[in-house]
Amino acid sequence: MENNKVKTVNPLKWVPSVYFAMGLPFIAVNLVSTFMFKDLGISDTQIAFWTSIIMMPWTLKFLWSPFLEMYRTKKFFVVLTQLLSGLLFGVVAFSLNFNYFFAICISTMAVIAFSGATHDIACDGVYMDELSSVDQAKFIGVQGAFYNIAKLVANGGLVALAGMLAEMFGAVENADFTTNLPAYKDAWMVIFAVISAMMVLLGLYHMKFLPSTKLKNTKQRSSKEVLVELLDVIKNFFTKKHIVYYICFIILYRFAEGFIMKIAPLFLRSSVEDGGLGLSLKEIGTLNGIFGSAAFVLGSLLAGIYVSKRGLKKTLFSLCCVFNFPFVAYTLLAVFQPDNLLLIGLGIVIEYFGYGFGFVGLTLFMMQQIAPGEHQMSHYAFASGIMNLGVMLPGMVSGFFSDLLGYEKFFIYVLLATIPSLLITYFIPFTYDDSKGK
Repeated sequence: MENNKVKTVNPLKWVPSVYFAMGLPFIAVNLVSTFMFKDLGISDTQIAFWTSIIMMPWTLKFLWSPFLEMYRTKKFFVVLTQLLSGLLFGVVAFSLNFNYFFAICISTMAVIAFSGATHDIACDGVYMDELSSVDQAKFIGVQGAFYNIAKLVANGGLVALAGMLAEMFGAVENADFTTNLPAYKDAWMVIFAVISAMMVLLGLYHMKFLPSTKLKNTKQRSSKEVLVELLDVIKNFFTKKHIVYYICFIILYRFAEGFIMKIAPLFLRSSVEDGGLGLSLKEIGTLNGIFGSAAFVLGSLLAGIYVSKRGLKKTLFSLCCVFNFPFVAYTLLAVFQPDNLLLIGLGIVIEYFGYGFGFVGLTLFMMQQIAPGEHQMSHYAFASGIMNLGVMLPGMVSGFFSDLLGYEKFFIYVLLATIPSLLITYFIPFTYDDSKGK
């Protein structure tokens, strides 16, 4: 009862900012960096492989999440990882002064990925500890909105700003690479310095405003006990009904997306002579940040209504079809290479809408068919990790196939890669009753 007297912090003072801080490093490492490396002359093969493999910590974060319960508080880890990520983004910015910047950037971003994944664990822990079940439901929309605002700021605003800064520093669109290189280096140095400053400021802000009112667990557990518990959670996961089918499903559902995730932005940025669309950073930032984000939110909302009306079992296959439809749009863009910005924008809107609409099906399936039972939260995290692995692995080789085949043939190949996801979704069995769309 004594704990109820602790002065609480209004969730509006920390939920928006802490989930913005969750989204910013992920988008910066996973998406924004691909534009930077493209402008600085790194090949698609190298970009896709290394920016995919350094996402591994977000896939495997469930392995060290139990150990965070043993030391300090969750607030401590949230603030620590925000400050650490901020400093490391500063290292990325500074490294662009050197000829061997790519090796420094990738190794530093790998540490940022580990820091960011640890931040996500602790951040969700604070959210669940500090808010009642009623408030958790109340602020879940705020949480998702500000995570996506981070995507809008980073993949939209900051990418567009990089283009404007490059022009200020003397870059000329479609000019010789060596002529533009100094300007692009300076522009991207500023962008990653801005990201660095934002993360440090967020960390300092959360030192004061992030709550930490939960009493510490007086029962200390040894590392061995935590490890035994983790192994039990994993064993229980692999003995679930239909689990082999379900693992194949969550890997294959996003299989085609794994190939296209890294290549789509590179395709938009590449010159027409190289088979791309030759868009400027300002154009890409505007299309992704404003129209793409709006389409994603609209798709997610409509999918939620659609599933709630008919139930997941009746809608899952159609959700999968919509999820894979954007790859048709990209194939057409690669074949015809239109210079009309409206047509290109339409393709990007279709991509984001399809992703928002179709991803709801996979998320709900993991929640309703895979996670239920003992260790529900851990099993959902485990399923999410396997899902990310299904995106990471094809992403690692996507650049190789893109360079080998060229963009047009590559996107046709991606269309063929959608077939396994459609087949496994059509025939998937349901363990739990979904007749009422629970």
